[in-house]
Amino acid sequence: MIGRRLLRGLTVTGRTGVLCVAQLHGSSRHGLKYGYLAYMLGERTTKKFGPNSKIVTVDGNLASGKGKLAQALAEKLGMKYMPEAGQNYLQKLTGDESVVPYKFYGLCSLDKFYEDPKCQDGNSYRFQIWLFCMRMLQYSEALNHLLSTGQGVILERSAFSDHVFLDAMYKSKYIRKECVNHYNEIKKVSIDEFLPPHVAIYLDVPASDVYKKIQEKGNAPEKKVELSYLQNIEDAYKSSFLPKISETSEVLQYTAAEAQNVDQIVEDLEYVKITKAPWTEQTDVTYHHLRLLVQNKTKVANLINLPIFIPEVTVGGLEFDKLYYEFQDLPGKKYAKGYNEDVGDKYIWLK
Repeated sequence: MIGRRLLRGLTVTGRTGVLCVAQLHGSSRHGLKYGYLAYMLGERTTKKFGPNSKIVTVDGNLASGKGKLAQALAEKLGMKYMPEAGQNYLQKLTGDESVVPYKFYGLCSLDKFYEDPKCQDGNSYRFQIWLFCMRMLQYSEALNHLLSTGQGVILERSAFSDHVFLDAMYKSKYIRKECVNHYNEIKKVSIDEFLPPHVAIYLDVPASDVYKKIQEKGNAPEKKVELSYLQNIEDAYKSSFLPKISETSEVLQYTAAEAQNVDQIVEDLEYVKITKAPWTEQTDVTYHHLRLLVQNKTKVANLINLPIFIPEVTVGGLEFDKLYYEFQDLPGKKYAKGYNEDVGDKYIWLK
């Protein structure tokens, strides 16, 4: 359901990942993309790589300071910073700045999750699986940027650490066991298509400190988060994420106090040696095939689209068509940006 909605949403907005048919006129929509011809003519990924050509993720509990650290590291190392992918990441990816009702973007709500995490309508799991989809799209964009330009990328969380929230939700009894099984089915056929981060940074901030900070500085919905949920997130990071990611990525771990010394962390990153598979096994040929995948967001979305029924996220055909046509009826949504007369676009016949 989510994969199909994602694909149709991308198709409606006419953005990244949509197959464009050749026409007589030219347009910015029909920009050239990397393909087999470019590879045949000699474009190679490894020629672009330098010392900081890495994917680095910064993880930690809520309000642990990971965003501030990730941005500071990116500035000092000359890398691209990608903030955490939120519920509306798809709009940012497609360049759509309009405000769209939440029912067209996952049919879920973060505020509702904080207000009633055990809501019987399945909002908690819909929100979590939607965020996984957004993080998959963002991570594919990070890989595409690295392979296309050679510039490293620092992300605030990623699809590889997303499961800690699922584990915490299940342990907190916010979701059913069937939701966990559904998530794992999707994850095992999707995320393995991507290379993991070169380096995973974890900020080890106790859940009690995080809870205190949220109560002091968080917004009203965030202040309703339970300490037990924060503790479950911390436990999932330490018992599940860190042992697993250390098999394929270099791991750096810091306390809140140590994270204040950005220069020291920069030095640590510069001295990190990438010695683990699968990065050490990559060649220009494998990078070529990966680049073809990650630049095509329709293919990425297809990885997440499995025909498995689960009430929390399954939408019937009639309801889906109703949502689809409601989306098209929104101002400026029927055609690609720049081609909608209802929002004042002009000279469409010349584009």
